[in-house]
Amino acid sequence: MNLTQAFRELVQIGIALTSEQDLDTLLERILTEARRFTRAEAGTLFLREGDLLRCSVVQNDRLAKELGEEEMRRRLKAEPLHLRELSLAGHVALTGDILNLHDSYMIPPDRPYAFDPRVDERLSYRTQSILVVPLQDPAHNILGVLELINALDRGRVVPFDSQYESLVGSLASQAAVALRNARLEDLSFKDALTDVYNRRYFTIRMEEEFKRHSRFGEPLSLALMDLDHFKEINDRFGHRAGDEVLREVAQLLVKHSRSFSIVTRFGGDEFAIILVNTAKAGGLTYAERIRIIMEQNRFAHSPVTASLGVASLPEDATTIDDLIVAADRALYEAKRLGRNRAAAP
Repeated sequence: MNLTQAFRELVQIGIALTSEQDLDTLLERILTEARRFTRAEAGTLFLREGDLLRCSVVQNDRLAKELGEEEMRRRLKAEPLHLRELSLAGHVALTGDILNLHDSYMIPPDRPYAFDPRVDERLSYRTQSILVVPLQDPAHNILGVLELINALDRGRVVPFDSQYESLVGSLASQAAVALRNARLEDLSFKDALTDVYNRRYFTIRMEEEFKRHSRFGEPLSLALMDLDHFKEINDRFGHRAGDEVLREVAQLLVKHSRSFSIVTRFGGDEFAIILVNTAKAGGLTYAERIRIIMEQNRFAHSPVTASLGVASLPEDATTIDDLIVAADRALYEAKRLGRNRAAAP
């Protein structure tokens, strides 16, 4: 291994990580880069939340090939680990130690950590060599744990080289700083009540997606949604009930939108959904599906319906402002026609 070249690469990776603002993308990249450096077949990234470690990213080349990417992730996503449980990740999160184990099945019983083989048994997999590193920021806060599994050499599982410890430790330190910054950025882009993105993030993403549309000609649609007679819910049941409805609506939108659609709270009881790479027909289909979901959902206090307006590039506008105005006009038309419907220009 050329350590000088490796550390040069680390500097470049650190710069790239700290410039990444999307938290999910950042987490995937941290694990991908760590695996690339160490030639690890698989890995898991845990984030610390109080006394728990939550499995945020899983990657496993062999199982992805056998099961498919989505099924691999579904099967490997585990329940949160309590820090006091006897586990490798828990030990590293509490102590800040780095563990480099040649064979996870050969850990002596007197060690303050243990390997749980149940996932291996369920998937007919063998976790042999394992390198576990804390994501620790300069203030010594441990934000998570990086677990790298089965170093490969010409297709054969080998122990992780001890030189990887300092390399991955440096990468993990840079990742922790990037992670802390991304979390702060994420909070500034989130609506405090509903936990979907706010209007500030909507503006930024609309500009990005408009540039992509202008450069590559990809279609772009925008759906604006208003809850019908929302004021009556606040008047009859109180603002707390209204807040509950807004939170539930936001959850429904996230659940029933594609992962690359951007759900935002536009203000009050109005939501805006940026439908990336979606033509007008697809935007209308989405809006009608969401309308039905709202109509059929059992809200706690009373039925809730929604009106939606959809506009698209290039059919309905040539600028961002014109697209928002076109979607707003379509929303107004949906309300004028009796509410609980979707409309387009």
